[in-house]
Amino acid sequence: MQYVHGGDIYNYKEYDKILDFSTNINPFGASENVIAAAQSALKEIHHYPDNKCRALVRKIADYLELPEPYILCGNGAADLIFSYVLAEKPKKALVTAPTFSEYEQALRTVECDVRHAYLYTKDDFEVNENILLNLTSDLDVVFLCSPNNPTGKKIPKNLLMQILEKCVKYQIRLILDECFYEFLENPKESTMQTEVKNCSQLVILRAFTKMHAIPGLRLGYILCSDNSLLERMQRVRQPWSVSTVAQAAGLAAIEDEERVEKTRQYITKERKRMELELESIGISYIKSDANYILIYYEEKVSLYEKLLKKNILIRDCQNYIGLKKGYYRIAIKREEENNRLLTALREEVRKWQNLL
Repeated sequence: MQYVHGGDIYNYKEYDKILDFSTNINPFGASENVIAAAQSALKEIHHYPDNKCRALVRKIADYLELPEPYILCGNGAADLIFSYVLAEKPKKALVTAPTFSEYEQALRTVECDVRHAYLYTKDDFEVNENILLNLTSDLDVVFLCSPNNPTGKKIPKNLLMQILEKCVKYQIRLILDECFYEFLENPKESTMQTEVKNCSQLVILRAFTKMHAIPGLRLGYILCSDNSLLERMQRVRQPWSVSTVAQAAGLAAIEDEERVEKTRQYITKERKRMELELESIGISYIKSDANYILIYYEEKVSLYEKLLKKNILIRDCQNYIGLKKGYYRIAIKREEENNRLLTALREEVRKWQNLL
């Protein structure tokens, strides 16, 4: 099977020397509290994990001020995407292009007819009001990602409300992936979290993976007021899908509010600096709202391959539906790491210009 995501550092012999810009996680790594909680939980691995994640669900519910029955935890966001598809078996779906490939991959497992709402360079790959024309009564589900992966563009709240209104009208399930929402400059102004109580058609997908930097533990959750759907999802999933260690890490992560805010402020400042640097180097980019930037630089030899020779791994995005050769995604990492990437990019651009 072809690996289609970032983070495939294990493909290289000395992967510990690779500077990985291909994955979009907190550049400061997991917090000491999260690591300590995970380590402490190892003492309990002789017990099966709580398959209902009761302590974690209570903690999430208190933090988000939502009822506990609205929350279902899973083995990462991908696990929940596949669980939804298996539970509901939609016949016709809409996804944007480009976007996270896992939505379509999951939908194809139940032979769902997948339509694409294409996003365009001239619009900076933004989801705009044209999406409303694609919401037709024959759809069962629409997957949206805000901020979108790999473009980094958030969907305006007022447009999300219009989308939700039309989904309610036509009884279309709206799966809204908010896995990167914590990196937004003003996340509370962008999230659709409060609408979960008002609309059973809405399902919000989140993960601890990105902000809390624990992709190796696999932990995500969904918010939804349709208890029937959550029960069906629970029935089709494997038992004990969330490990004891992951649950403990999640409980600790929720306490890291101050660290989350500091990370958010850093990402906002550093992203803007990197965008200015990219502009001065001469590399096109899509202005981002998240902790990663989609860039475009076309030449005969892949920028991915050139940087890899310098032990820098970026995400080649040409395998995204709706993108072409020359698109790459780079994460926002620590300042010294970002400077190393920017220096390497500047060197490659100068070499290319000298050949012209």
